[in-house]
Amino acid sequence: MEHTLYNVLIVLMLVLSVIIIVAIMMQPSKQDGAADAFSGGTGELFERRKARGFEAIMQRFTAVMIGVWLLVGFILVILSTK
Repeated sequence: MEHTLYNVLIVLMLVLSVIIIVAIMMQPSKQDGAADAFSGGTGELFERRKARGFEAIMQRFTAVMIGVWLLVGFILVILSTK
């Protein structure tokens, strides 16, 4: 039983890893360009911008997926020590 659960969790970990990578790549870029980093840009370096719409959904989705990934990782560590 534990061996089967371990294998299922390993597969889940791999699937979650791919989903997290895709979710991170789908998030809109917050950089205006590399030249702005050196020239100072528009001075909005420390300005807080609240995420809206698709950006907010992707941030929450990514955070939840990372949380689930960490939980699965901790469970795998516990199962591997038995």
